[in-house]
Amino acid sequence: MNPPTFLDVLKAKQNITPHLPRTPLFNYPALDQATGLNLYIKHENYQPIGAFKVRGGINLISQLSPNEKTRGVITASTGNHGQSIAYAARLFDVPATIVVPEGANEVKVNAMRALGANIIFHGPDFDAAREHCERLAEERHLRYIHSGNEPHLIAGVGTHTLEILEELPDVEFILVPIGGGSGAAGASLVAKTLNPKIRVIGVQAERAPAAYKSWKGRALVEDTNATSAEGLATRTAFILPQKMLWELLDDFILVSDDAMRTAIVLYLRKAKTLAEPAGAAALAAALQLATQLRGRKVALILSGGNITPEQLSAILNAA
Repeated sequence: MNPPTFLDVLKAKQNITPHLPRTPLFNYPALDQATGLNLYIKHENYQPIGAFKVRGGINLISQLSPNEKTRGVITASTGNHGQSIAYAARLFDVPATIVVPEGANEVKVNAMRALGANIIFHGPDFDAAREHCERLAEERHLRYIHSGNEPHLIAGVGTHTLEILEELPDVEFILVPIGGGSGAAGASLVAKTLNPKIRVIGVQAERAPAAYKSWKGRALVEDTNATSAEGLATRTAFILPQKMLWELLDDFILVSDDAMRTAIVLYLRKAKTLAEPAGAAALAAALQLATQLRGRKVALILSGGNITPEQLSAILNAA
């Protein structure tokens, strides 16, 4: 399981381009005025599944062997990764099964079903679903797709940062949410290859800090998972993205669930765009790091916008 190279990202771009348009990179004067920062928002919430992970799904599924495509694939997900696999599997006519936690985001689950995936509910959180998924993969002889330990996934999602640098080559900071770490690993690989001076900062929920603690200690750890941001809700870190982050990531910070909710409202008011909690994590981090970022060109990866009406209503009522 070797980490992907920058050449793999360029190949992923070729695999993805026929199926996905570029997502926009927008600057919003109203958001800059509200934050005192110079922010460029990479709108991965504009993807057809509402999240960045579809890039990795298409790159991986497009490269499966004929035998793997016939047998079908299985994966575990809190939602966005599962949507990416379901979307790509439909694109390439591959049977897909997604194992999700009980009580998973209904917007994401309904989207996976609409894409033709078979949904299995199991366990209270992502890691319980993942462990069950791994057992099913062995029993049913399906191609298991880990949400982080897959070089093709990392290369695929790294194309979002390639697009950022093609459009904004003088960017100085890139802030990216981290759940399993594939998005941040891809972002770091591309940024450090093209311009080592760019500082890439990872962001995780302080109520689910396994990846953060693993990065800090340079060893995989397991920790609590109590965040409402399901896209960041992992109890364990993943070895392949972590190894890349240990080498390439410049900094890693934690943000509160309240800070992500504040960022969701700020995006809605000042950028007229919808973010889920994980998608708003980079903006929450930018507000936390305002002194360090002031006067610099900063790209924020808005990783997803799959928020339920009930979640959004509660956040807006509280605001």
